[in-house]
Amino acid sequence: MSAAPVKPDPPELPAYVLDPLESQSPKRLELIAEYAANLATWKRAKQRHELEQKRDEDEIEEGELKNLEDREISTDPKDYEKVPTGGAYITIKETKPGYQYYYWQWRDGESWKNEYIAPVNPK
Repeated sequence: MSAAPVKPDPPELPAYVLDPLESQSPKRLELIAEYAANLATWKRAKQRHELEQKRDEDEIEEGELKNLEDREISTDPKDYEKVPTGGAYITIKETKPGYQYYYWQWRDGESWKNEYIAPVNPK
């Protein structure tokens, strides 16, 4: 006689997600799993698309990059300790009216991260 199957340990999810799954048939659980995988794929693609749109809107122009290089300020993310080499771009942020600064900006999970580079107009 074979041993009874062992129920898998649930992932760390809220009860309102896990509890309804307990009462589903194997077939319905397979459908849910397929839908969840497709939904995750769609959300990743949507996130990439939104990131590309934000980057297109926020990323500085070639002339601004030249301005930084002329001021001997690196535009290579490898020269900055916290900046990832993939996905980071340079943008201009206005911290308060009239005060503009260059920043590296990148997506980190569900939030945005940035790192200061230099003022746009040094005094």
